Amino acid sequence: MALSASRLNLNRSILGKFVSNRTPIISFLNRNSIPFKSCIEKHQKALYSASVLGDVNIPKDKPLTGIRVLDMSRVLAGPYCTMMLGDLGAEVIKIEHPERGDDTRSWGPPFMDYIGDFTKVSNPNNKLKPMYRSEGESIYYLSVNRNKKSVTVNLKDKGGQQLIRELAAKSDIVVENYLPGKLSALGLGYEDLKKVNEKLVYASISGYGHSGPFSKKPGYDLMIEAEAGLMYITGEQTGPPVKVGVAITDITTGMTAHSAILAALYNRVRTNKGQHVDASLMATQLSTLVTIAYSYINKGIEARRWGSEHATIVPYRNYDTKTEPITICCGNNGQFIALASSLGLESLISDERFLSNPLRIKNREALDDIIQARFLEISRDEALSLLNNKGVPLAPVNNMEQTFAHPQIEARGLVTEINHPGIGPFKLVSPAVQFSETPLTIDLPPPMLGQHTRSVLNDILGYSETKINQLCQDGSITTFDYGF
Repeated sequence: MALSASRLNLNRSILGKFVSNRTPIISFLNRNSIPFKSCIEKHQKALYSASVLGDVNIPKDKPLTGIRVLDMSRVLAGPYCTMMLGDLGAEVIKIEHPERGDDTRSWGPPFMDYIGDFTKVSNPNNKLKPMYRSEGESIYYLSVNRNKKSVTVNLKDKGGQQLIRELAAKSDIVVENYLPGKLSALGLGYEDLKKVNEKLVYASISGYGHSGPFSKKPGYDLMIEAEAGLMYITGEQTGPPVKVGVAITDITTGMTAHSAILAALYNRVRTNKGQHVDASLMATQLSTLVTIAYSYINKGIEARRWGSEHATIVPYRNYDTKTEPITICCGNNGQFIALASSLGLESLISDERFLSNPLRIKNREALDDIIQARFLEISRDEALSLLNNKGVPLAPVNNMEQTFAHPQIEARGLVTEINHPGIGPFKLVSPAVQFSETPLTIDLPPPMLGQHTRSVLNDILGYSETKINQLCQDGSITTFDYGF
């Protein structure tokens, strides 16, 4: 695992002496057929080595190559977090229920049809009987579980609990999103696993956090959107509160946990110690209210729904055209002047009601009526043609078909097609960031249930086939023979 700062500096000092006085050393290495370059590289790698960093090529591999993640999360926030870690090169071992797997495996339609017959892949030795989903793999599950290995473990079983402890001892990160206290009751909480691996970064994702009066209450995206203010400010001015179109609080919490884990890993390099990361949907949602939150806690200004409009910038909203809507975002006077000039509304530029943003806010309704009337005279394509490259921030309001036909998405390679052995060719949204020296790729398709149970227990823990079959018979795990 990562060395402390003092040991790091000591090793660098030793390495310097080793290189500067290398003549007798090289003679020794040559006599024993040990390449000098290889010895130096191994020593350099050891400076940064984590639990599984043995043959990592630091300059070329992905940023987290050599880091192992024990993923004990389900549904969305946790799996999104661990997928991001997997995209960065970490080895992610996804722990799933031995019979039904991740909850989202049943969340459909839509499903991707199987291209083979998997009705008889379950090991006959399995005491527990896994479910076979004839409809295929759910799109929901597939969307957040690439670059992972699936291992099925019965956490209620003593043998399964011991297996988790052994995997944690050989991992760098644990991510879980159980109700606070649930894993501790099974002997798998942070304080428990810290005893087998003091360098473990243990990240918990929950609805409300691990302390406070609501800590034991389950929390879901829709609940927190409602309870932590987001739903109240989302929707049209004259309409009721509505949820965001995707489970945005789950997604942002996964991102928050992801960045916190990376910070904890860096801190481990300095201190040689792991720690507990406590991320919650409520805290994340509160932090993403930004100006809405600050306006209230500092000035007592209650929030309201604005639809596509902006509370403090005008014009900043969707406008209807003769065909489809268009979005305009004028954040300063120059952009407003460009908009008025391009639309043939030059009189707005000198109109005393609209000379500054505060005045435009004061006279919002009058200005919006004038701009809206002009847009209704033309189609969206005509509006885009008039305004494009004129200094006006604008965009069409696209559906999914239009979004994925966007030339920028193709140019940046933001959709990747891979071959999934169970469902055939499958498209995924590519990682959202790229690195100049260590490009990110999608190396593993979302795994079938328990696809890697046998190989992980054998390769990482050294379990024999006899021991693996015994665990199957005991109901600790389930294994499968998918033929790939």
